[in-house]
Amino acid sequence: MSIIELNQISKNYVMGTEVVQALRGVSFTVESGEYVAIMGASGSGKSTLMHIIGCLDKPSSGEYILGGKAVQNCDDDELAAVRNRMVGFVFQQFNLLPHMTALQNVTLPLTYAGVAKETRNDRAQHALSLVGLSDRHRHRPNQLSGGQQQRVSIARALVNNPKILLADEPTGALDSQTAAELMQLIDGLILQGVTVVVVTHDPETASHAHRIIRVKDGLILSDERIKEKI
Repeated sequence: MSIIELNQISKNYVMGTEVVQALRGVSFTVESGEYVAIMGASGSGKSTLMHIIGCLDKPSSGEYILGGKAVQNCDDDELAAVRNRMVGFVFQQFNLLPHMTALQNVTLPLTYAGVAKETRNDRAQHALSLVGLSDRHRHRPNQLSGGQQQRVSIARALVNNPKILLADEPTGALDSQTAAELMQLIDGLILQGVTVVVVTHDPETASHAHRIIRVKDGLILSDERIKEKI
């Protein structure tokens, strides 16, 4: 069953007097529980594609069905509600608030969702335990290694029990050993039924996926299955 379905998605940006076509009629589906890597050079359209998949941006044209709901014409409030319910985000630069502890950073999505404080803390503690950081909940980002900070960002992405985890260059700021540990963690999420879409330029990161979609000049260059979904 498809959880992500893009049909002829295009995205245009106006830059001065010029119209830039970031995406040009992109179509593909992602099944629930599938692990997909999106690869492409800088400017290929892969980050724009991730923003649309994650409901951070809307396409200029085309149809986007997320979890059975057409979302391409949703307003900003509706998109925010869909994001909060369906999607967790992991970014290369972690995006943790420096004055907050690991636990407080992880509770942020629950705070925005209006979840009671006691429930927030319990769920955040559980999310930190999933990524092996239950003993670091009182540490601030500057007291954690880069790998630990990225694990906190994954815990934050998982705290709302999203159906989809979107990761934008999640290993880009990590050394090779820490990156390998992080990818093992993401592999484990797949076994729990989470759908994962990773945007990356790193072949090693992409090699963990079931499929690799290559993007060039706003078009799908190839869509290759490299392993079967378990």
